[in-house]
Amino acid sequence: MTTIVCAGRNEGDEKTTAETISPSAFSSSTIGESSSNGSSITSSSNEEGGAEKSNDEDAKKKKRKDVMAFLRKAGKVGGNQDFSTAIGVDEGPAGSIRNAVSQVPKSASAFRWCTETGIIDDMSENLPRTSSGTEWSGFTDKVMGGVSMGILIREVVDGRNANVMKGKVSLYNDGGFIQMAASLSKDPAVSLTVDASTFDGVELDVLYRGNEDIEKFNVHLRNPACVRQFSSYRSTFEVGNNKWETVRLPWSSFAGYGPGADQKPFDPSELRRISIVAIGKAMEVYLAVSSVRFYRSG
Repeated sequence: MTTIVCAGRNEGDEKTTAETISPSAFSSSTIGESSSNGSSITSSSNEEGGAEKSNDEDAKKKKRKDVMAFLRKAGKVGGNQDFSTAIGVDEGPAGSIRNAVSQVPKSASAFRWCTETGIIDDMSENLPRTSSGTEWSGFTDKVMGGVSMGILIREVVDGRNANVMKGKVSLYNDGGFIQMAASLSKDPAVSLTVDASTFDGVELDVLYRGNEDIEKFNVHLRNPACVRQFSSYRSTFEVGNNKWETVRLPWSSFAGYGPGADQKPFDPSELRRISIVAIGKAMEVYLAVSSVRFYRSG
């Protein structure tokens, strides 16, 4: 099971530069090596006698064993985990593509653009990779003082591979969101954007579990009109409790929020990024997403 641990910043108060921590800093292999050889496990050597040296080595082995047991229990090493990472800001740096470090099972040329197939992600690749060759990241309000927390994991939910966003949204200290996000261009060297204007909107297969009979979530889209990190075009959807549903959001349902986006009509011809967001109310979050795609009516 692959896990992305999210920690980020306030979506409604963009005052500082984006901060991210590379997934490579918390990769399973790195954690395992640092646990065995890194500065976090240190012991002074003893050269005064064989018995004392042996005791010192035994102490080192026990300490390494205890640390590795803790990391396994925390899900940092072992199993099928590819990486875990603390992740920054809301919508991500304005106008840029964030590519996480991961093991790519096939070359970039083997992926097809999401606007060719209409499929942004069908969860057929290992997290964080999407089936269209981009990558998922997680963001929260934490960097700007919020206390919302979340993780993004890949699980089988009622027989379906799904990205599952779990966590807690808190409104404390002007916070209030967690989200999973992916860039849409599979090759920034070719284009930073994709043209989805031949489609009619975005479609998702989702499942919510929680205390409410019906819960609301958002989809946020970014294009070049979004000139600040918290700028986006937003649409809200409702989903019932504990059942898979297909949600359709037509382009006409997306409204601009933040500088630039609030002054220009939504244009799907240059899309950069899509986010699925729990926002605006204190809540416990469990949202599974088994497919994200563009759709055409009729």
